[in-house]
Amino acid sequence: MNTNLSNLPVTFLWPQFLWLLLALPLLVLLYWWLLRRRRQASLRFASLSIVREAMGKSPGWRRHVPPFLLLLAFAAMLLASARPMATIVLPSTEQTIILAMDVSGSMRAEDVEPNRLVASQNAAKAFLADLPRHVKVGIVAFAGTAQVVQPVTLSREDLNAAIDKFQLQRATAIGSALVVALGELFPGQGIDLASLTYGRNNDPFAPRGRAIDQPRTEQKAFQPVPPGSYGSAAVILLTDGQRTTGVETAEAAKMAADRGVRVYTVGVGTVDGEVIGFEGWSMRVRLDEDTLKEVAKTTLGEYYYAGTAENLKQVYQSLSSRLTVQKKETEVSGLLALFAALLVMVSAGLSLAWFNRVL
Repeated sequence: MNTNLSNLPVTFLWPQFLWLLLALPLLVLLYWWLLRRRRQASLRFASLSIVREAMGKSPGWRRHVPPFLLLLAFAAMLLASARPMATIVLPSTEQTIILAMDVSGSMRAEDVEPNRLVASQNAAKAFLADLPRHVKVGIVAFAGTAQVVQPVTLSREDLNAAIDKFQLQRATAIGSALVVALGELFPGQGIDLASLTYGRNNDPFAPRGRAIDQPRTEQKAFQPVPPGSYGSAAVILLTDGQRTTGVETAEAAKMAADRGVRVYTVGVGTVDGEVIGFEGWSMRVRLDEDTLKEVAKTTLGEYYYAGTAENLKQVYQSLSSRLTVQKKETEVSGLLALFAALLVMVSAGLSLAWFNRVL
């Protein structure tokens, strides 16, 4: 039985056991009755002065401390019996991060020292160094198209080597980068960049059959999930421009949202636009912040702007700390039971130290 109390931070799997808490007032009444009975018994002695002399100095408030701690222990054990669930922050035990990095020609601009590409490479490698070793990382590079340059791996050496091999190309396919990243995260879902880019499924000349030696496979119908609900993976998308080719960025963001994957977008470079030239040609590049913000909003991620190399490093540091922990609804009855045991031990220890008896 799972009861969700939406207005409270704690829920209970067995809420019917909470009725046992009504026993606590009865225990308080029992304690009061025992004290009163003891007081009445002391009045039967012929001389109260003899009783005081025999008992020594009155313990005062200290005599109530062990029973009070014992009462708190009972309360904690009764709460534990109801199996409370709480949303707490825990280290992520299973995490995959895809770095989708822009390698278009505009990344040679030097407004971010020494240039945008080198700054992004350095920041990405520092990000990898800060990640816990159990976090898997894959790298997607994109310009006119997108491709996986390093499949998901735990090897930081392979990841750094892939980053060092970036080659600048023309055009910017932001949406295609997201599609390729999703294909790496969900290899069994048949996410095909070519069909989304060129409409291969609508091509009358495309082959419809399958090879003789190809096994027959049946794909389950895709069922969208709530945005941001897939806690085992995330995509970090870094770009300095706006989409010029490939899959529509909004369409790719919707695909990520339907799979519950958060996309954290990082904008690098000049918002107002800058003209850069190389080998006799020039072009004007402009950071499309609105689109990047919309991608983050659609997928329940966040947008970061990095105008300098130092800003870029700080962005990656922030993402490292954010992506390596997770909020998870966890049963905390064991913690309450441990707390109750500690209270019992403290109560018994104080009673033994003050009154030479356990309780």
